This record gives sequence, structure tokens and C-alpha cells, in this order.
Amino acid sequence: MPGEGVPLDDRGLAYGDGLFETVLVRDGVPLLWEQHLARLARGGEALGIPLPARATLEALPARAGEGLAVLKLVLTRGSGGRGYLPPEAPTPRLRWQAAPFSPSLSRWRGVAIRHCHLSLAIQPRLAGLKHLNRLENVLARAEWSDPRIAEGLLCDAEGRLVEATCMNLFWWREGRWETPRLHRCGVAGTLREALLTRLDIREVDASPEVLASSEAVCLGNSVQGVWPLTRLEDAEGRPLARWSPGVRHRAFQAEAHGLLGYPRHAGDSTE
Repeated sequence: MPGEGVPLDDRGLAYGDGLFETVLVRDGVPLLWEQHLARLARGGEALGIPLPARATLEALPARAGEGLAVLKLVLTRGSGGRGYLPPEAPTPRLRWQAAPFSPSLSRWRGVAIRHCHLSLAIQPRLAGLKHLNRLENVLARAEWSDPRIAEGLLCDAEGRLVEATCMNLFWWREGRWETPRLHRCGVAGTLREALLTRLDIREVDASPEVLASSEAVCLGNSVQGVWPLTRLEDAEGRPLARWSPGVRHRAFQAEAHGLLGYPRHAGDSTE
């Protein structure tokens, strides 16, 4: 399937009518695999796209080869239908590719990020899904080119914190970790899903101002791991808050990195 073309009438290509997963694979073994499959299943149910047989999906991680790799799965509704009207009985199209991967080790020690001008549209029917319609993320990421800025934070159209352009957001406040609720928009990351079952993390509605009063703030996803925040800027580059990575950051990072097979602390060896 890698190397196979996608026809121009594929609905994923034409309309973003599909789903994708990006999976960290170590020596042919996928990390957080059950969480990835569960999210793919939720997306398939929400969009009405039948999933491939589990055996077909299970065979793919081993094909990533030795070492650390990222396996990308793309599932579209396939071809057919008339305009936006989907076919009554779709024939989904699965494509995948695997590529060697190295995480951004320097960012495990801390990153500077900024707020984005762009606001995410509120659409509860798509909330949490990793669907192929990612133009909002593309436009948000195009807002900066400064290499010292690692990520951009996104709020929804009503001003609530949601996520970063490709990572979930967490902060320590009033004695516990919190993360934005994702029932209106945003992507429910698989690392986020796993951490919600392992740590006392409260899902909340919060405005951006909450970050400046938080003791620790982190970003995380299932490929890069956890990045502690050291500096937050507004959308114009003005500083809003600073942090020094401490015990809260390190404990959170250690829990997440244990799930991914990464060093539990930023200074540890990657071997």
C-alpha cells in the first residue's frame, strides 16, 4: 500500500473525508496501539466509514522495521458518491507509510510557545477525532516561522483553551493537573487518553489566562513525548509567562515517557 496512488476522486483527497493515525513504533512494536485503534474506531463510527479488518491493521507495525519509526495510517471513505453526498456502501481506502524517527531531544528540556490568532471552529460531532480536515492547524502553524517557537496554542471560537497545533495541553494548578475538555473541538490525543487513566487529571473549560497562574505547563503527544513550557508569548511575540522546569514537569514527563519507551527524564540517555 505504500507507493500505491490515490485517485483524484478519492473522497479523502477531495473533501478530507477520512481519518488518520500517527503511531510511534519501536522495533516493530507500536506504542499506545490500543488507544490508536480505539480512536480510529470512534472516528469510523462517527463518520460512517467501515474499518479494515483488525488483522490488516495489526500486520502493519512490523513492517516499519527495526529502530524507532513513525507509522502513518490514512483511511478514507474511498471513491464514489455524488459531490458531497457519500456513497451508500463505501469501499474505504487504506494507505500507510513508515519512516525512521528521532524525537526532538532538546525540547524535552523546555520550549517557548505562543498563542495563535486563529480560533478553532466549534463542531461537537467532530470533536476528539483525528479526521483529515486539518486546514485550521495548517493555517495556525503558518502564523510563525521563528525556530525558537516550538508550538502555538489554539482557543475555540468562544475563547476557551483547546490544544496546540499538534499536541495536547496540560497545566498544574491548585494541586492537580488539568487539561482542556475536548467535547466541542480539538483532537483527543492517545497519550492524553492514556495519561487520563493513570494520573489525577481534571478535564476543564478554561480561558488562556489560567496558564500564567499555573505552577507548571506541558505539551505532549504520542510521538514527541512531553515538552515542558519555559516561556509563553502572545500572538504578537510579547512575553506572558515564564517557568523553570521543576519537580512537577519532571514527574509528568516521566509518567508519559514511560508509556512511550523514552527516557523518563530529559537528561537521561536515549539508548
